[in-house]
Amino acid sequence: LSVADTVRPDAQRSVGELRDLGLTAYLLTGDQESTARAVAREVGIPAERVVAEVRPEDKHAMVERLQRQGRMVGDGVNDAAALAQADLGIAMGSGTDVAAASADLVLMRSEVGAIAQGIGLSRATLRIIKQNLAWAFGYNTAAIPLAMAGLLNPMIAGGAMALSSVLVVTNSLRLRRYGR
Repeated sequence: LSVADTVRPDAQRSVGELRDLGLTAYLLTGDQESTARAVAREVGIPAERVVAEVRPEDKHAMVERLQRQGRMVGDGVNDAAALAQADLGIAMGSGTDVAAASADLVLMRSEVGAIAQGIGLSRATLRIIKQNLAWAFGYNTAAIPLAMAGLLNPMIAGGAMALSSVLVVTNSLRLRRYGR
């Protein structure tokens, strides 16, 4: 008699999306080696990135080892210590409360594909923040000293400051179109 969880339908696609984002997927599981390797094969994780029959406290140590190697680690739903240790701990909303409390990101949907979406959105958000900061610092380092020195009409500097705010808000609103 064998009992096993079924692989989520979107898992293979999700592993591919993570790979497209430049991330490497590992499978750390308490399941038996044969089960873990079969699941890894099904979702596209190479055998050398499968660690099976691992207890939660051992997962924590494995996460630390991967971090020292410069790896990004996401972990399962019921391993609070490993989630807390990971650079980015991701828990499914359908998981345990302790996992959700330990994670950096809690996915409200139980779709593995949301992991790649969340990472992509956070990268896009960071890119927008950097653009907005570049514009604001560029404006402040150029227009304000010129206005103070009398080389730029203060009305023009004030108008440019208002335009700066409009540009920052408009640039940020581009995130609404993310993933569409």
